[in-house]
Amino acid sequence: MAETGGLPPSEDGPAAEVFGARGFAVPGFAAWPVKGSPKEEGKALRGRVPRAAHAEFLVDADRPDAVTAVEESNRGRIRELTPIRVGRMAATPFAFLRGSAGLMAYDLARTPMTGVDAQICGDAHAANFGLYGDARGGLVIDLNDFDETVHGPWEWDLKRLATSLVLAGREAGADEDTCRAAARDCVGAYRRTMRLLAKLPVLDAWNAIADEELVSHADARDLLGTLERVSRKARANTSGRFAARSTETVEGGGRRFVDAAPVLRRVPDREAAAVAASLDHYLTTLSEDRLPLLARYAVHDVAFRVVGTGSVGTRSYVVLLLDHRGEALVLQVKEARASALLPHLATIGRPVPEVVHEGRRVVLGQKRMQVVSDILLGWTSVDGLPYQVRQFRNRKGSVDPAALAAGHIDDYGRMTGALLARAHSHSADPRLIAGYCGKSEELDEAVASFAVVYADRTEADHAALTAAVRSGRIASEPGV
Repeated sequence: MAETGGLPPSEDGPAAEVFGARGFAVPGFAAWPVKGSPKEEGKALRGRVPRAAHAEFLVDADRPDAVTAVEESNRGRIRELTPIRVGRMAATPFAFLRGSAGLMAYDLARTPMTGVDAQICGDAHAANFGLYGDARGGLVIDLNDFDETVHGPWEWDLKRLATSLVLAGREAGADEDTCRAAARDCVGAYRRTMRLLAKLPVLDAWNAIADEELVSHADARDLLGTLERVSRKARANTSGRFAARSTETVEGGGRRFVDAAPVLRRVPDREAAAVAASLDHYLTTLSEDRLPLLARYAVHDVAFRVVGTGSVGTRSYVVLLLDHRGEALVLQVKEARASALLPHLATIGRPVPEVVHEGRRVVLGQKRMQVVSDILLGWTSVDGLPYQVRQFRNRKGSVDPAALAAGHIDDYGRMTGALLARAHSHSADPRLIAGYCGKSEELDEAVASFAVVYADRTEADHAALTAAVRSGRIASEPGV
């Protein structure tokens, strides 16, 4: 009688189809033997979409003007806060790009695409990379903003990142050759990193983390001093430090937030209670092993806090938690709006996914792209609106690309390009993208050309917004 390993024979037959040399066809796993070559499939895509074609950009005749696009993106936001958003976007062309992911998606939907999709950030500009803390107190560097995340064309993230580097370089005072080189080197690092990941064992590629080895791989050693300075600041950027500056002691030993208009303000009791009550559902979205940790904190106060550039005008709260020693942990409960990219996915014929909960979309997208994510990521609803929940000031730090020395912008481009490739490789087969990108610099040069032209377009859009502010067409509060 055949050895069954202690399991009784099934009357319904085997759970998986058996084929050749003890291989099993199991749904959700790869087939064996391997059929075809993803690398060759990627190469074949060049015949349909030549890599040089990615240089193309033409302004569509029906493209909304920049001011209309900003006004449309302000719909549904808190009305009294939209002038702050406009003021931040009007500060520089790079700042305008940061707040106009939807307008750029409109343009990108009219550019060449391979048809290969990945989980994309949707807003992968150069300021959306940074440091944050892992569960053991270490620092990781990665993409760190996922409000717009969707499953879409990998090229959209890469072109947005390359364009942002040109704009950040111009703002930093770098010459045009340096700005173009930063965009080109970013794409080159993306391409080389994808090729490296394609050659690694799957688990090694999956767990590749940005550290000194990545800096070396991206040939970004000149950034080490900058990263060390940012790391020192990040280690001190904690919930405890924020709470010490932003709260006061109340009778009974607790603490509460202190108004610091217009960025931080206390909210009425009913509003605070609604946010606090929403944490009950939030707990159900966490892994069960996190629950004993949060059970050791008490909820003390809730305040409203203005955040970001593109996010200004959305509802965002900070929740003060204190442990038995009075040590603080602050959660951010941030409204999750529909991704600005969704309408443009329909334009290119991609199926628009049914989103069960926008906060869930953001959280799952983040987890799909990062190697290490905040252990307290979750989602909830407040008064019928979706929110994401995460740690606030989790040792976060960032490099301001517009403040880098001109000689460092290309190093930063290479580092962020490598990080973006690693993030995309979680949801798209790196062999397929690497096969398309290839060994030559053809894609690098093409996307760099696009980035320069689109940076010029963004400067024109920014000029239109500032003119509208001066004329009074759109309200702005600069310097907030």
